[in-house]
Amino acid sequence: MKGDKNRMEQSLYENHLAILKEELLVALGCTEPIAIAYAGAKARKLLGQMPQDCQVYCSGNIIKNVKGVIVPNSGGMRGMDVAATLGIVGGDPEQELAVLESVTDQDIQQTQALLKAGFCQCHLVEDVDNLYVRVEVKGGGHSAVVEIQEHHNHIIYLEKDGEVIFDGRPGPKSDQENTGPDKMLLNMKNILEFAEAVKLDDVREILQRQIDYNCAISAEGLKGNYGVETGRILMSNSINAMGLNRVRLQARAAAAAGSDARMSGCSLPVVINSGSGNQGITVTMPIVMYGRHWEVDQQLLYRALVIGNLTSVHQKKYIGSLSAYCGATSAATGAACGVGYMLLKKQGEQADRIYQVLCDTITNSIETLGGMVCDGAKASCAAKIGIAVENALMALELSLAGNVFQPGEGMTMENPEDTIAAVGRMGRVGMKSTDVEILNIMLGK
Repeated sequence: MKGDKNRMEQSLYENHLAILKEELLVALGCTEPIAIAYAGAKARKLLGQMPQDCQVYCSGNIIKNVKGVIVPNSGGMRGMDVAATLGIVGGDPEQELAVLESVTDQDIQQTQALLKAGFCQCHLVEDVDNLYVRVEVKGGGHSAVVEIQEHHNHIIYLEKDGEVIFDGRPGPKSDQENTGPDKMLLNMKNILEFAEAVKLDDVREILQRQIDYNCAISAEGLKGNYGVETGRILMSNSINAMGLNRVRLQARAAAAAGSDARMSGCSLPVVINSGSGNQGITVTMPIVMYGRHWEVDQQLLYRALVIGNLTSVHQKKYIGSLSAYCGATSAATGAACGVGYMLLKKQGEQADRIYQVLCDTITNSIETLGGMVCDGAKASCAAKIGIAVENALMALELSLAGNVFQPGEGMTMENPEDTIAAVGRMGRVGMKSTDVEILNIMLGK
């Protein structure tokens, strides 16, 4: 781990780089309503005209994450029908997850009129992928269908006038070709190795964009009246704190503030992680705040962000993009690993010591807060982020002191990789029925 790309197997290096490029996308607003808006905009373009009718079909997890959040650039409106209609009226499908960036006041007025006229109907679809959106539009004697699955910008099916234009629906596992990077190759050993070896020119653009965008929405959250102002309150509490206690509160505040703004419909773009803007903000801001406090150079900051981002993705690969498991825990844990890496590098610690502290930080963090439930995207996400960052930083402090939960205690396994997989299984499989009950409660069933 000497900072030499040649010391890491080339295929593994390229795989990890591809994961960063695939994950760190720009999104405008909460990614679930944006996925619906993107499908709507794509459906209108495929239809070739303004439709007269729209039907939206979504998985329970999409509904859960759209129900309580404000659609960006919508004038404060909420709902699947709002997202789909606004995407159809004013969305630019070429912008993908920034699809609503081009929306005008006139588009909002037209959307409001169409909603009042019953233009769009929404439906729950069962027995589909957790991340599933289907938009069907009709107009002028023509029809179009767009389906999104697995990732918020991953179109798997296009149909025009009953004719299949594109069909990328996944078949049986054995028949699927893996055309993207392999996240199953991620582990803490090679994440750290990649962070040390990566050429900064390979990641500078995507990481600087992550810093710029996520810092901007965090700053907006701190100065605006968004949600319950979790970030602003935490930041005000930091004024009388000293030293690391101050930066600890600032790290929590900066992460929470970005979510405050985003969940309240702020139109500023964010760079996401694991399909989530909140997780992208959470993994970014603590590393940035501690980096500023310690006045680290840009190289060290970038390498810390590489560790934070990939550690977050590493955990979520077992759980999936959407579940009952709140991803703020995973993202905050990744952030704490990035913070720990910066500290230990500043202290001149050896690679083995850094590796051990990061692994123990993950174990301590996810064995404490892993399993915090996701009950949809809304204002309280900011508070959950504040708690998740606090938990992860405590986990880091325990690890720095040489303390870690032991195998056999709860879901702690013999090694950190098995612990990550065990908690991931709990989130994906064990919390499946929890997810259903949360949705039923939210829908009043």
